[in-house]
Amino acid sequence: MQRRALLAHLATTGVVATGLASAAAATNDGYEPLGHVDLDIACEAVVGDDGETAYVATYDGFATVDIGDPEEPTVLAERDDLLADADLEFSGILDVKISGNRLAVVGPGNEDRTGELFEGFVLYDVSDPADPERVTDPYETGYHIHNCFLDGETLYLVANDFERNPLTIFDVSDDDPEEIGRWSLLEHEDDWGEIDPILWYLHDVYVRDDLAFLAYWNAGTYVLDVSDPTTPNYVSHVAQTTLEENREVEPAAVSDYQLGLPGNDHYSAVDETGTILAVNREAWVSDAPEADRPGGIDIFDLSDPADPVMTASIEAPEAPDMSYQGGQWTTSHNFEIRDGWLYTSWYQGGVKIFDLADLEAPEEITSWRDPHTAGFWTARVAHDGGAYVASSTPIIPNADVQGGLYVFASEAGQQIEPPAFEGATEDDSSDDAASAGEDDEDRNGGADDVAGDDGEDTQDDTAAAIPGFTGPAAAVAGGALVLEARRRLVSDDDGG
Repeated sequence: MQRRALLAHLATTGVVATGLASAAAATNDGYEPLGHVDLDIACEAVVGDDGETAYVATYDGFATVDIGDPEEPTVLAERDDLLADADLEFSGILDVKISGNRLAVVGPGNEDRTGELFEGFVLYDVSDPADPERVTDPYETGYHIHNCFLDGETLYLVANDFERNPLTIFDVSDDDPEEIGRWSLLEHEDDWGEIDPILWYLHDVYVRDDLAFLAYWNAGTYVLDVSDPTTPNYVSHVAQTTLEENREVEPAAVSDYQLGLPGNDHYSAVDETGTILAVNREAWVSDAPEADRPGGIDIFDLSDPADPVMTASIEAPEAPDMSYQGGQWTTSHNFEIRDGWLYTSWYQGGVKIFDLADLEAPEEITSWRDPHTAGFWTARVAHDGGAYVASSTPIIPNADVQGGLYVFASEAGQQIEPPAFEGATEDDSSDDAASAGEDDEDRNGGADDVAGDDGEDTQDDTAAAIPGFTGPAAAVAGGALVLEARRRLVSDDDGG
């Protein structure tokens, strides 16, 4: 069903009519969100099979949101303090995943050096999204979990231990989860074990049709056959940097190479046909030689999973200050591919839709941003393709964006006069954006400063700078960025 036909169909089916039907006409006046709901802290968001319920990681727990009426999204339930009766706190939750009526909640997203956080996962029954019920005892893994994927009764976890950084696979078919398989990059090329493990950190996993896609940062994105999850097998991989190039990185420069291009395979996913693969790169300007721009998205023809063919690259929006600490993030983050359209998030660079009808020339057809209000973590399809949701996270250093969940129409359209970044010229030109921040004394993201260390650029400090959104705060219990976001929220509540 074509999108305009879908909108017309939904316009006759109840509460969806007002929001989605009006969206088609709204493009004449400029593309804008259909609606949004505030959430104090929002990270990853996913959409249930009904297409009308979103599930959002909220750092200390999760929220369920009714998006049945796109103009009036409503929080159905919020769950935090998930282990109220336990000795350890379950916090730092950056990711949730949904499959059927099961929701996986994992964390903490970054390494806990305090020993005060629970490391593991909990599964919830969300058949009634307004009343999620825990169906398993908390499963303690002994390692932090930045991201996961739930595929039916199989749960895939990134299990970075800074030794083998493996993928672990669990059978969660009953209330007693069991690890049934694991795979490490070192099984394919063990010489990566000689490289600082932060440069081949396993950031994310995506699974479709018995293939798993593992984003291994500078080592690239690896495709595994998981038809038998007890024995994953290597199929292929794509990469921007080589083992030899990473060998040449000096210890004092690891942080710059971890934050900046090339490499930085952060998230990968395929479309519903399994023939289009996208790999994004979360990166900022740093002192690495080629790290002169934020990370974008590469598109691959995956007709033959054993031989992915890169067809195009999508560049990230630019900003006057593109460093980690600049407070103006425009690097690519999570996305989804559906019906030939690529739905993308770019933090304060906004949300964009690209038409992939021509894999060699992706066409931007939709965009919206408000860098002073929203920093988008993800974009996920809802309403059977008639809409999509995007979570805005407040935990961007030196920025003052707000947490929440936005709903947009899946329609071509452009925003009229998007708000400019602070310090941008009138035309927000790429020349000014590229040159801004060149004299910044701490372009590499200041991992040591955020982590509260003494400023020495050691390998131990770099290990705290886990790739991903809250990486440089990993050495702080709860994360300095989150504490600052909470401070702002309390201040706002007090009228400060």
